[in-house]
Amino acid sequence: MATTSRFHSILEKLGLHRPELRAWAMYDWAITGFYAVVVVTVFPIYFQQVAAADLPATLATQHFATATTIALILVAGIAPVVGAITDYIAIKKRLLGTFAGIGVAAVAGMYFIHEGQWVLAATLFILANIGANGSMIFYDAMLPHIAKQDEIDRVSTAGFAIGYCGATVLLGFCLVMIMEPQIFGLPTDSTLPTRLSFIAVAIWWAAFTVPLFLRVSEPPVAVADTDATALEAVRMGFMRLRRTFGELRGYRQAFLMLLAFLIYNDGIGTIIRMATIYGAELGLERGALVGSIMIVQVVGIPFTFIFGAVAGRMGTKNTLFIGLFVYMIISVLAYFMTSAVHFMILAFLVGMVQGGTQALSRSLFASMIPRFKSGEFFGFFAVFEKFAGIFGPAIFAVMIYLTGSSREAILSIILFFIIGGAILLMVDVDEGRTIARQVERDAEARLKSI
Repeated sequence: MATTSRFHSILEKLGLHRPELRAWAMYDWAITGFYAVVVVTVFPIYFQQVAAADLPATLATQHFATATTIALILVAGIAPVVGAITDYIAIKKRLLGTFAGIGVAAVAGMYFIHEGQWVLAATLFILANIGANGSMIFYDAMLPHIAKQDEIDRVSTAGFAIGYCGATVLLGFCLVMIMEPQIFGLPTDSTLPTRLSFIAVAIWWAAFTVPLFLRVSEPPVAVADTDATALEAVRMGFMRLRRTFGELRGYRQAFLMLLAFLIYNDGIGTIIRMATIYGAELGLERGALVGSIMIVQVVGIPFTFIFGAVAGRMGTKNTLFIGLFVYMIISVLAYFMTSAVHFMILAFLVGMVQGGTQALSRSLFASMIPRFKSGEFFGFFAVFEKFAGIFGPAIFAVMIYLTGSSREAILSIILFFIIGGAILLMVDVDEGRTIARQVERDAEARLKSI
């Protein structure tokens, strides 16, 4: 009995003490494996060395950055509308499944990419990113529904930490299959092991999405209309979207947080998406590149939990400043990077702050919005998050075109952290949370009076 009580106490400290919290976090386990293998590690190298083998290395990097930018622009365009629709009709889980299905199918399709087929590779990469990032709109929107106010930081960081655990397992499996294919009876002089790793990602993503659908209830909506047609839902989505722009004046602190997030997360997203292909451009060996990404995943597991604990003591905003300061150091060091050892040191630093900074950004925003508007507001969050991933890769593409090198673009990333941090400094978290809770109480009172 005492052992069970201690175990539950540990789970509570981690933010995983209820079945629905653990099932929700498992989607991070499912999708972070996709990011680790396809977005960050295996696919960028495969794109440059196989799919774009007949192109100069810098041009391959430019095409990869352009594909990333296109995908994020498309998601940013649809995010606020679909987010608003899910606050009118209870279909968050259904849309999460739809986008996840698109992503899973696109990743599975990567099995058919062969040498020189960079157009096919870029197209599937765009579709996979749309699926992944689109599904995260509804996943994030569930957070304020499943977590209480005093749990939200722990639950959010737990999701990211669980994601790192899953990514470590899946990435490790894929790397063994690619680097030691004879263990699996696969040829050593073929692209087959790498292409099979994409199949493994698709199966992983699909399989570990199931717990969320079984254990997490569809979040309630402010005004439910189960008989609404698809056209009516879209119309209401646009109407609510337009109204939300006007309502943003009443959520000034949440809006400031979004603006800060837009800017500093651009730097974070750029580092995540461009690090591996940047290292490949500098001539680092594949072993050093994939080993460094494994370092990020492994280091990220404990440090993401640590960030959640530190936020409980120092406050969410103050803990975010620690992460942004470390990212500034990373930007400077990356400019001077010349060796695999340097790359691995940077990977360790990134692993320390990557998950915690993103998780606390999500939970801080969630704490300053009314829960019954989570889909709508996380639609906006998704827009800002995706636009935050657009400018950095776009800078890489432009800088490569202008200078023939990515090194100057690396140093410019520090500006994102400086400007974003300055705006974050202006956010009054207590005021934002107080306003959000008052709006919830007013809405509940109006419903009771009907």
